[in-house]
Amino acid sequence: MAWKTLDEMELDGKRVLVRVDINVPVENGNVTDTTRIDRIVPTIKDILAKGGTPIMLAHFGRPKGQVVPEMSLKITVPALEKALGTDVTFVEKPSRADIDALPQDAVVLVENTRFAAGEEKNDPEMAKFLASLGDVYVNDAFSAAHRAHASTEGVAKLLPPCAGRLMQEELEALDKALGNPARPVVAIVGGAKVSTKLDLLGNLVGKVDHLVIGGGMANTFLAAQGINVGKSLCEHDLADTAREILSKAEAAGCEIVLPRDVVVAKEFKAGAENDTVVPESVADDGMILDAGPETVAYISGIFDNAKTLIWNGPLGAFEIEPFDAATNAAAKKAAEATKAGTLVSVAGGGDTVAALNKAGAAEDFTYISTAGGAFLEWMEGKELPGVKALNQE
Repeated sequence: MAWKTLDEMELDGKRVLVRVDINVPVENGNVTDTTRIDRIVPTIKDILAKGGTPIMLAHFGRPKGQVVPEMSLKITVPALEKALGTDVTFVEKPSRADIDALPQDAVVLVENTRFAAGEEKNDPEMAKFLASLGDVYVNDAFSAAHRAHASTEGVAKLLPPCAGRLMQEELEALDKALGNPARPVVAIVGGAKVSTKLDLLGNLVGKVDHLVIGGGMANTFLAAQGINVGKSLCEHDLADTAREILSKAEAAGCEIVLPRDVVVAKEFKAGAENDTVVPESVADDGMILDAGPETVAYISGIFDNAKTLIWNGPLGAFEIEPFDAATNAAAKKAAEATKAGTLVSVAGGGDTVAALNKAGAAEDFTYISTAGGAFLEWMEGKELPGVKALNQE
């Protein structure tokens, strides 16, 4: 581990720049979900406890280098103050002199970094300006770590950097899952399209022992093997790519798990009349909307022997019943194994978090990443600029 944590930094009397992710949903001037705010509290409290002054840098929405009043971070101040149990000083145009004039136990929030055109361009002048505001840099926004912006990458090279508690937790969980995992490792990759997850599948076949493919993606793989998938969501033009991934997996000793039975309906709606059949028996007007019980039983058997699970994407059309059955059953099985201490389970991606919450399994998983794009790029084996910049050996 080449990056430092808060424990290794001398913060007493220091002004501490902290890149956080508080890009929260807002309705009628109020924050409607404080999850992202709640998750930065340990870092801010630890900085205060060590005698540092936290100066939070964050983006909000996509103002694209313009000042857009409705995207001001000021809207988050009441929710931040409630979560932190202390006043938060909001600063529109920060200067070092203004920051130095504040008491040591002040908590500062700087206006939306993306109001400045230099942020997304990773402009060296902007990075230099940000660095002038602090003595130490802490990145606590893994969700923005795949972006090489002035506040995530540029400034990290100009001040002594370290990972905040949330970043540390995320990196340690990810290292356990793919960096240095206990084997056997199983990955579940679901979702609508293979085309959006080609890099992901290509990376995973060389790293995991079992790769379970679910959702609409599985139909493309079934079709690539000559199976008629009827009216199912399927990217027929990617048949060659699917076959390539299958042979790459075989060469790497990775078992690709496709549905052994499927739940088929004539229409895509809640409670639609449906049948469970083997993939070879899908009718021309049939639509595959979920994996069947035999597939779930097979996946459960893999979980019984696995030591590590990485999950991204549902096994079926989990948004509508009864086509959430396979995702729910597999999620509950993974949660039980995690609770029993036999499985390290890490999951991430918007649909995945929603599906695991719906199944009531999320709280028993080892780690749930809310990082979206950064989590996916990490699964794809890409180096994340915001993480790389913390590696100051």
